Amino acid sequence: MFEIAPSILSSNFTRLAEEIEIVKQGGANILHVDVMDGRFVPNITIGLPIVKSLRKATDMTIDCHLMIEEPSRYATKFVEAGADMVSVHVEADVHLQRTLVAIRDAGGQSGIAINPATPLVSLEEALPYADFILLMSVNPGFGGQSFIPTSLDKLRRLRQMISERRLNTKIEIDGGIDIDNIAKVVESGAEIVVSGSSIFGKDNPTQAVKDMIDAASVWV
Repeated sequence: MFEIAPSILSSNFTRLAEEIEIVKQGGANILHVDVMDGRFVPNITIGLPIVKSLRKATDMTIDCHLMIEEPSRYATKFVEAGADMVSVHVEADVHLQRTLVAIRDAGGQSGIAINPATPLVSLEEALPYADFILLMSVNPGFGGQSFIPTSLDKLRRLRQMISERRLNTKIEIDGGIDIDNIAKVVESGAEIVVSGSSIFGKDNPTQAVKDMIDAASVWV
């Protein structure tokens, strides 16, 4: 089974509550929130106040992807603000295991995000402390990028790594996923698929979610 997680980075922020309801009607139950600090990645996006507002506006699962330096300073604060899932980058956190445990202790699901050029071995020791892995299939920081084809092989190897260790860790993937490649992504082992412009960039986001679910369902 897989789930679609629309990324609000591509949504219309002037009507965000309406946009959330639209994708929920299409079958999405996870809302992906990209948090950028202008240091780990070039852009600056949203922070804790928006997450608090989202929590009041929806009962969907809120999935916060922290693309920030020193994520250990803020990870639990996002759980306190209302996030259900919080992922931190292996490249940014020198005390990754401690941060993952802190997220769990705060009541959230802990995740490790990993960039396209970062080898999987870098997360191996922390894997038992993660509820999910966020595999980036583009370099983080910008929406609308093209899917990196080698991500499929990396996704399969990650699936094998998790299976060999008999863990229940889920795999989330983010970057350049659309109706044309979602089936291959799900077939390769992804359980949560993040998509932004391929949903909110369409005239009918509700139908876009439904179409992506249908396109991938052949492999479920």
